[in-house]
Amino acid sequence: MYISNPNIILPEDPDTIVWKYLDLSKFLDLLISKKLFMSRSDKFEDQYEGTFSEPTFEEIKKLSVDNPKFLDFYKSHREKVVVSSWHINEYESFAMWQIFTQNSEGLAIQSTIGRLQKALLIEKEFNQFIGEVNYIDYKKEYIPFENMFFPFLFKRKSFQYEREVRIISDLHDKDIKINDGLKINVDISQLIEKIYIHPKSENWFKKLVVELVSKLDFDFEIEKSDLESDILI
Repeated sequence: MYISNPNIILPEDPDTIVWKYLDLSKFLDLLISKKLFMSRSDKFEDQYEGTFSEPTFEEIKKLSVDNPKFLDFYKSHREKVVVSSWHINEYESFAMWQIFTQNSEGLAIQSTIGRLQKALLIEKEFNQFIGEVNYIDYKKEYIPFENMFFPFLFKRKSFQYEREVRIISDLHDKDIKINDGLKINVDISQLIEKIYIHPKSENWFKKLVVELVSKLDFDFEIEKSDLESDILI
């Protein structure tokens, strides 16, 4: 279940559009399992994920002089935080298609902030939080650390193009095994508003997606991306 946190910032408009770009296998896994995969934060490609900026790290080092376990905890904490990343954008993103779909057989889920909040179902052992990522200069700017989620809601300015909003769960005090991540319960019909098919996909691929979605008893609106629509001259 989504829990609000006054320290975590989100766009004020619940109708703010968000996207998730993924390949067909991951999409089918989502529909069949009715569970959303959340990646372990230290498994992301960005090695700075869940770490601190230089000004914050210097402060933490000072606090750790008499308590070395304080710093050790922050280093190991990343292994127990899981994340599902979504892209904020009113429109499709050509860059996101390029980065997150390996070939033309990919698709994009369109949702909204409000839908994400409502789609998260109750987990007995942990809560989910949703927050917008802040993009800062890690050499100059400070990341607060009074809230355990803050390191996971800041990224380097080089990643600003991601315009990311995240579903986050912290499992550091839970006896839950995490390999590359874990799956959480979601209301699929609430989570997904519309499906867009890869702009370079063939017609057979859209037909396949439509057929698979229908066989799994979902009725999402499915459209071909308009990034490759006919040129008007």
